[in-house]
Amino acid sequence: MTARRRARAETVRGELYVGGRWVPSAVPDTIPVVDPTTARPMGSVPAGSPADVGAAVAAAKAAFGAWSALSAGERGGYLDAIADALERRAAEIAELIALEVGMPEDQCLDEQVPVEDFRIAAELASTYPFEEEVAGGLVLREPVGVVGAITPWNYPLSQSAAKVAPALAAGCTVVVKPSEVAPLNAFVLAEIVDEIGLPPGVLNVISGDGPTVGEPLVKHPHVDMVSFTGSSRAGRRVGALAMERVARVTLELGGKSPLVILDDADLEEAVTYGVHDCFANSGQTCNALTRMLVPREVADDAAAIAARVADGMVVGDPLEAGTQLGPLVSEVQRERVRSYIRLGVEEGATLVAGGADAPPGEGDGFFVRPTVFADVTGDMTIAREEIFGPVLVVIAYEDEPHALEIANDSDYGLWAGVWSGSRERAERVARRIRAGGVAINGAEASGWAPFGGYKQSGLGREMGTYGLAEYLEVKALVD
Repeated sequence: MTARRRARAETVRGELYVGGRWVPSAVPDTIPVVDPTTARPMGSVPAGSPADVGAAVAAAKAAFGAWSALSAGERGGYLDAIADALERRAAEIAELIALEVGMPEDQCLDEQVPVEDFRIAAELASTYPFEEEVAGGLVLREPVGVVGAITPWNYPLSQSAAKVAPALAAGCTVVVKPSEVAPLNAFVLAEIVDEIGLPPGVLNVISGDGPTVGEPLVKHPHVDMVSFTGSSRAGRRVGALAMERVARVTLELGGKSPLVILDDADLEEAVTYGVHDCFANSGQTCNALTRMLVPREVADDAAAIAARVADGMVVGDPLEAGTQLGPLVSEVQRERVRSYIRLGVEEGATLVAGGADAPPGEGDGFFVRPTVFADVTGDMTIAREEIFGPVLVVIAYEDEPHALEIANDSDYGLWAGVWSGSRERAERVARRIRAGGVAINGAEASGWAPFGGYKQSGLGREMGTYGLAEYLEVKALVD
């Protein structure tokens, strides 16, 4: 255990943030937050209740009229102020999320502090065409109303920002329910909006589990829209509940994303990239490129490269410099991933790196060895289901049409990658992959690019102008 971790007191959040005030929950229960590196409690939050949901929604509804009536530029000013505060507290937030989630601290600083989301939303608040003249009248884009934002544990504050920032820019008010697995960071966001003087009720934070807090939020008659990020199973439940009252819903769900490495690619470069992408955040990333598709004639070479890269990755304490993979977020998640690794062996895939055994020397933490399977076929469970851990499958294909057939043979369609020596060829192949986004030769997505998926990967889009549009109703004024 690091000295920093030993010296750190538990973070106890005793109150919820509702209507611009810190208030006790209607129930006395609390939820422990566990440090996945040590398997010990690191804090707690209020358990929350349906009564708390009702109070938060009422506060958001009361605040909506005045907030939506502000000029877009005024709303943008608040968003810029939130971004400024996030920048000031970036190191603190990165350490907190490293402790909550297990992602290495330096990676958290790069990927888990969502300053850009609020900067982009601030700019859009001032530049987006909320009114448009058309033949015969005027088209208005108005805020949808009160938004219930249910966020996941893997990129917790970033996913909150992906909902909160555009919703506020649009003129909506928001109730955030963070994942009970990693909720502490959401209270930092509440502290920030309180500090900058965001009007009371515009943003509210209610902690709790899905059945007790999440479902009442989705079903509440005064919640005009639900934005959910999580598993496809939970997303189907959220969608069904929202549609019972015909509420708007956006769903950002799972993925089983392919990386198509074409026969003219630099194999060493492409495979190395693919391994690092797959194992980012210990594989706990919805758009991770978990299926590596390679020409059959180089499949053995690709598997050997992937195994070498995986075996060379540093697994350890996320607060230690040089760590590349931290623990999985919970014991439940660790055991789920281990069960998939064992199943892969049972199904006949060849284990070339890692395995279900715990990595040596990591104590009681929820660690899993970075794992690579070769000789995987498209009908195997490990090739079809989202594992959400550091597990890569290498699948051989015969030719380009076969590669596309495999890439598209999935219940999901969130993300993909194509690697080729020719950008023109890579783009041609990318156009034929049925996914919401495709990274060409390792390119990183911009915060302005839309993010979301086809098929069971969800409904709607986040980020940029497309994300903002999800929080707007369209009204025609005809004269």
